[in-house]
Amino acid sequence: MTRLVSWTAFVVAAVALATPKPVLACAVCFGDPNSPMAVGASWGVLLLVGVTAAVLSAFAGFFLYLVKRSRMALGQPVELSRSSQASGSM
Repeated sequence: MTRLVSWTAFVVAAVALATPKPVLACAVCFGDPNSPMAVGASWGVLLLVGVTAAVLSAFAGFFLYLVKRSRMALGQPVELSRSSQASGSM
């Protein structure tokens, strides 16, 4: 097993050293930061962060909903926020 790991590490290191350096860089990294490709990549990253935050917020909201429902089922008082009291919904 140790021979296999050391051989694999050697092959990976040899391939990494044998590849030309321009292959390791993309046009966004070494290009103009104001180019359309770089701007598009930045917007893509922001979109992915926004989607991740939305999904995590929905996940946390679902658990808060479950806590509220479990307290209602046990007969414990449920504190409502001002916005839900004003609209009359639970």
